[in-house]
Amino acid sequence: MTTQPAAAAAQATVHGYPRQGQNRELKKAIEGYWKGDVTTDALRATAAELRRTNWQQLAEAGIDEVPTGDFSYYDHVLDTSVMVGAVPQRHSEAVRADGLDGYFAMARGTQDVAPLEMTKWFDTNYHYLVPELGPDTTFTADSAKQVDELREALALGHTARPVLVGPVTYLLLAKPAPGVPAGFEPLTLLDRLLPVYAEVLADLRAAGAEWVQLDEPALVQDRTSAELNAVARTYRDLGALTDRPKLLVASYFGRLGEALPVLVKAPVEGLALDFTDTAAANLDDLAAAGGLPGRRLVAGVVNGRNVWINDYGKSLTTLATLLGLADRVDVASSCSLLHVPLDTAPEKDIDPEILRWLAFARQKTGEIATLAKGLAEGTDAIAAEITANQADLASRADSPVIYDPVVQARADAVTGSDGRRSLPYGERAAAQRARFGLPLLPTTTIGSFPQTDELRTARADLRAGRIGTAGYEERIEAEIGEVISFQERTGIDVLVHGEPERNDMVHYFAEQLTGYLATRHGWVQSYGTRYVRPPVLAGDISRPDPMTVRWTTYAQSLTDRPVKGMLTGPVTMLAWSFVRDDQPLGDTARQVALALRDEVGDLEAAGTSVIQVDEPALRETLPLRAADRPAYLDWATESFRLTTGGVRPDTQIHTHMCYAEFGDIIQAIDDLDADVISLEAARSHMQVAHELAAHGYPREAGPGVYDIHSPRVPGAEEAADLLRTGLEAIPAERLWVNPDCGLKTRGWPETRAALGNLVAAARTVRGELSGS
Repeated sequence: MTTQPAAAAAQATVHGYPRQGQNRELKKAIEGYWKGDVTTDALRATAAELRRTNWQQLAEAGIDEVPTGDFSYYDHVLDTSVMVGAVPQRHSEAVRADGLDGYFAMARGTQDVAPLEMTKWFDTNYHYLVPELGPDTTFTADSAKQVDELREALALGHTARPVLVGPVTYLLLAKPAPGVPAGFEPLTLLDRLLPVYAEVLADLRAAGAEWVQLDEPALVQDRTSAELNAVARTYRDLGALTDRPKLLVASYFGRLGEALPVLVKAPVEGLALDFTDTAAANLDDLAAAGGLPGRRLVAGVVNGRNVWINDYGKSLTTLATLLGLADRVDVASSCSLLHVPLDTAPEKDIDPEILRWLAFARQKTGEIATLAKGLAEGTDAIAAEITANQADLASRADSPVIYDPVVQARADAVTGSDGRRSLPYGERAAAQRARFGLPLLPTTTIGSFPQTDELRTARADLRAGRIGTAGYEERIEAEIGEVISFQERTGIDVLVHGEPERNDMVHYFAEQLTGYLATRHGWVQSYGTRYVRPPVLAGDISRPDPMTVRWTTYAQSLTDRPVKGMLTGPVTMLAWSFVRDDQPLGDTARQVALALRDEVGDLEAAGTSVIQVDEPALRETLPLRAADRPAYLDWATESFRLTTGGVRPDTQIHTHMCYAEFGDIIQAIDDLDADVISLEAARSHMQVAHELAAHGYPREAGPGVYDIHSPRVPGAEEAADLLRTGLEAIPAERLWVNPDCGLKTRGWPETRAALGNLVAAARTVRGELSGS
């Protein structure tokens, strides 16, 4: 394929870049600041150096226009709340006293003040802090962060484009503040918010911004006529401003659909659209809307959410088509590169043949620059790169790593009966109550206990050969013994082994399943200073050997109380991995489910009577458009039932979900047919308990009473109050008492105190229910 140069030289850009640094320097600096070991000046210096390094890496890769404002100490939506002055009243004093400490208080809470609610950023595993708004909310502009970071980039000689969360998306992501009457819609505050954005835009222009990007990813979801009218009004008003930079409105994560004509008609200078496989319809829709004559189009043809190399031939064909639809076509990632690891270069443990197939953030910037050069100068200018790319794509397509005929045949043989329990829930529940004899409001935890420095050191020593397998296992057994002993002393009813052997709830299993690739340095931000290493799901999945039986049975040998076996469910194994893109997700989920089904069977055979299969990503992976959801939920719930459907009636199946909007998937939660579900509820004030009740959910549930993503320790009475709220929706005989999520990120002192208060709260409320 040979193409001619574009009439206007195409430029290369990205929407955002990973924040953490090559060795997670930002995480270490922030956590050091929280501990008092790092000063404010030192933290700010680390952040400034990371921004400088990021911009330099982008420029050296050939990126012509770097983003600013995408860097964050915790979360870019929280940064937006600060920018527009939307600070909750309970945090206002802390913010006035010290802006940085107040910022972290909003994110994490303090012992006396609860943090903002946290939930998933669209259908990613990134968590954002939910803005709290009400009829009395007033907005005030604070553009200092955005202006300062722009000036930093300009002073270093970069062409820079500030990136802001757009006003419509910001309001659509917000929730009514606690105490606000039901029915309040944050979008009604749009007319108050737009003057604040106008002021920020004027400040950025004065600081030297030629362009400002306003991100509106909420527009790829189904939107009402009123919401689309709000979009039209927003960009009519912002476009009419005289004191502003050029406006680039960006959308990603899918097809814009009915919002695209609205943006095409808006008086803005450019649009940035996603043109990857999941949003390919944007091309036809843009043509149908008349294109962008005389304006700029930033074409997201490099996938910012997955790690497979770009297909240059396919992308160049898309770009060539787009040339006729806009005055200027630039090349970009589909979204911020925040969602992929930084660099493949340190991955020395991955076969070099396989590493050819992968592109992390630094490699993606190279792909973007190559495509921009090909668009600007013609494909002859990148002929060598195209030839190498074709060879890499062919290497993956032909690799025996990808396909296993035994796995494929087993998945094809699955029948509907494989995913059904042998008895209905009511009969199972009776058998389980007879087997366990648990008290009213039974207490448990979600699975993990604090991952101490000693545990991390032991894993590192094992990898480095400083200790042998026997020494490592002795250390793990000692930790399990401590966890079991603590739970027994505290009075917890259904125990866990604490997962000391696990580095991560997905990575741990990926390392033991065929078809997965595990990285050493592939860190991706999940929230705040919490980073995960999503494995790469490259080929067909099977389980050669048991993965958890050794540690679960050891823990059970130490106690007469039931110990839960702990597994990560098939949907979450997909969602928190970089999944293969060469077969339908449902087919891959079925393979993972069958591997996990083998593990469930081995756990049960070894005497494990309670098995928890976590699916926190079930809601996260829900398609953004309602029309796409039924098909997804069919295979997602089927894969869970396939995992758990083969156990005895008196084996109790638990599942867990956290930090998501559950109302959209209540029927799917029901369809899982788990015996017990535990859910995040503390930050959302038991909202999910009422959603379950409204649906008529018939099984047992544990809406969390302890927010583990905050360092604060809830008192026994606070936990009891949440339990009483839960009892308004869920009968006592079906209500469990547990934290919101696993305790891996917490320290032992706060864990001991919080779980002691949780058990005390359960006992108090039990006494109230019995009249004693």
